[in-house]
Amino acid sequence: MKYDIIIVGAGSAGCVLAKRFTDKYLKVLLIEAGGKDTNMNIHIPAAYSKLHYSKDNWNFYTEPQKHVKNRRMYQPRGKTLGGSSSVNCMAYIRGNALDYYDWAHRGLCKRDWEYEKMLPYFKRSEHNEQFDNEFHGQGGLLNVTHNRNVTPLADAFIEANVECGIPANPDFNGAVQDGAGKFQFTIKDAKRQSTATAFLLPAMESAKEKWNNLTIATNTIVKCLLFEGERVVGVEVIKSEFGTTEKVYCSREVVLCAGAFQTPQILMLSGIGDGYYLKGFGIDSRVELKGVGENLQDHLFTNMNVLCNQRVSYNNAERFPWIIPNAFNYFALKKGPLSSSPLEACSFYRSQEDLDRPDIQFHFAPVMGTDIHDYAGLPKTEGFTILPTLLRPNSSGHVGLHSNKATDAPLINPDYFSDPQGEDIQTMLRGVKKAREILLSDAFAPFRKENELNFPKNAQTDEELIEHILNTCETVYHPVGTCKMGLDSMSVVHPYHLKVYGTQGLRIADASLMPSITSGNTNAPVIAIAEKAFEYIMYRDEDPKIFL
Repeated sequence: MKYDIIIVGAGSAGCVLAKRFTDKYLKVLLIEAGGKDTNMNIHIPAAYSKLHYSKDNWNFYTEPQKHVKNRRMYQPRGKTLGGSSSVNCMAYIRGNALDYYDWAHRGLCKRDWEYEKMLPYFKRSEHNEQFDNEFHGQGGLLNVTHNRNVTPLADAFIEANVECGIPANPDFNGAVQDGAGKFQFTIKDAKRQSTATAFLLPAMESAKEKWNNLTIATNTIVKCLLFEGERVVGVEVIKSEFGTTEKVYCSREVVLCAGAFQTPQILMLSGIGDGYYLKGFGIDSRVELKGVGENLQDHLFTNMNVLCNQRVSYNNAERFPWIIPNAFNYFALKKGPLSSSPLEACSFYRSQEDLDRPDIQFHFAPVMGTDIHDYAGLPKTEGFTILPTLLRPNSSGHVGLHSNKATDAPLINPDYFSDPQGEDIQTMLRGVKKAREILLSDAFAPFRKENELNFPKNAQTDEELIEHILNTCETVYHPVGTCKMGLDSMSVVHPYHLKVYGTQGLRIADASLMPSITSGNTNAPVIAIAEKAFEYIMYRDEDPKIFL
């Protein structure tokens, strides 16, 4: 069968595009390397951390990180319908308005990528249960809401921030980002709203009832792109269940939505990238684009926590005997701790006075442990955690190949803390010091078991705190930038229409095209990029002037 559109990757962007294209009566093939999103833990918000190290996760690791004690660091990525929107913590954060002005002023099309032009795409997707104003959407497919279950620790966190000079802010996605407040999440009726739930499921239902124009191929890995001259006309795939290969074709576009790790991997396996580098893997160069895989940026956070003197945290929410009433409340009444993300609140903070936007985000969770990714290792002791997060890293790395086989993992080297001036580690240190101040503030006194940090224990000097950062920092799994859009020699995607340079019929619509990382969780920006990419693909070639 020949399709109009082939979308590679059923994640945060791919599911959005599948819905939009099928609504326009196009015949769409959506390819996903993982399986169906049938794991119950995907849909229970508080079960998020159980998805780490599961079959629904790629479970990638970095190369040894030279500036982080040569640690190989875990890199979770969704491997199921919904992609990482099915395994993330569901936080809905758009980033700072100035992030998009940065994109515009780095040689992109200013009118297309500045914040005022991006805002309608955020609003198009959104149905916000709490906010109805010029910054938020109503009636969109993606439900956005506060947690149903909120511990008293969330309000204490906000009060602690105010006590420490960070103002309260009920809406980080509104007029101002700075300040402390409760997170909003992609949750609906106490269930995760992945893009598979919000966009793909309605597309499947419409296609089945009306047009029969959507095919979803799960457990299918893209081996390479297929070319006729400069034009991409399809893909060769591997059915991972059987190990067989097949070629599939399309008449209009192949759209890569495989994410910041696997979109550049697919390009390189297809001969698009640095020809000298590809030659070392026996891959013939087809399009010379040295920027493929470069410019990898990511957010890091580190873990700081205190012990709690009350049983209000989530450490025992899924343990016997507390699981019995919690399960009843969830499955019968759609409430209780299982109904909500294990994150509760956050704040955005400028660690230096001369900054034009926050450079630190404090994620707050009513749960305590030394490794936030390790659900099995969470202690039974009650506690709560602040995760100071480096929002605007100067360090960047790259994605490469381990082999010329599509079934092998890509080489991932974020090169954390590699910036020559050492600004990233100093920014993180300032964030850690502020997080300690917040955790030990009077606002948290009614909940603290001890008037000292539980983790790190007895770390006081800058050297000791930096040691803690290097020993415990982890990715917030927000990788972006590896096929950046722009007009310079290292750009991979043209910002006016998202076509890959040197090709026809090939576009990218995922986090890999971001020129620089946004100041916050990246799921919402990727969904907005997909909404924008849909309009580009449907209408820009026909009438470019409507975008100028």
